[in-house]
Amino acid sequence: MNIASIIALRGASDIIACDVATPVADAVRVLASKRIGALPVLRDGRVAGIVSERDVIYRLADHGEACLSMRVEQIMTSPAVTVEPSTTIDDALAMMTRRRFRHFPVVDDGRLVAFISIGDLVKHKIDEVQHEAEALRNYIQAV
Repeated sequence: MNIASIIALRGASDIIACDVATPVADAVRVLASKRIGALPVLRDGRVAGIVSERDVIYRLADHGEACLSMRVEQIMTSPAVTVEPSTTIDDALAMMTRRRFRHFPVVDDGRLVAFISIGDLVKHKIDEVQHEAEALRNYIQAV
């Protein structure tokens, strides 16, 4: 299975993102109101980075509340590590584990098409395992 199977039912309008010029305080409000952990950051429609809860916490520790008036561009993680729809779920999970992050912008021909979290990938893997277990139970009962 690949990332395309997870994002197949999502549309571009489902992506919650911000621009590099967005004030950090505004990005924090979006993260809190949507109950999400990160946002892709765009510059001229292209992925420039990711701003996450961790980025905000680290900058609060370094700069205090002054970081809230900074632009997202000043605190984001950049460059963003991205995946393509053809990336396998196992490869994406391995990258997240190895690199210790929890979100991926999904790009196709340089264009942001989705934003996925480790939760999306784990949910898909759990669903897959449950489906396989059910198929095995049915097979065993039929024999």
